[in-house]
Amino acid sequence: MNVKTLKSFIPELFLIASVIYYWILTSNLLNPIAIALLTIIVYQIISKKSTLGLIISGVFILLNLFLVLALISELSEFDVVNQNYKNLIIFGSLYLGLNLFLAGLMFLKYLKLKIN
Repeated sequence: MNVKTLKSFIPELFLIASVIYYWILTSNLLNPIAIALLTIIVYQIISKKSTLGLIISGVFILLNLFLVLALISELSEFDVVNQNYKNLIIFGSLYLGLNLFLAGLMFLKYLKLKIN
């Protein structure tokens, strides 16, 4: 694989890294959700189907928008602005922003494939 090919799969590779991170946090070796997600993403990388890519990226966008609401809800529970509040807003916003940006890139990539 050359660098240009690898660059085109950055959103999918980020999704794989996120699923592996989720899998590690659950501390359950046989996590069927993580196994299914990894299988779908790897299948998408191999097959490059535009419809499946649009579905994955659309679901990814919707889930991250839901997580933005969860972040706002969690931030509203703080009475004072302390270091935990600042950490949550900085790292939560960066992570969710990166997720939304990469999901948008993935959506545009597969939308262009679908149109052509």
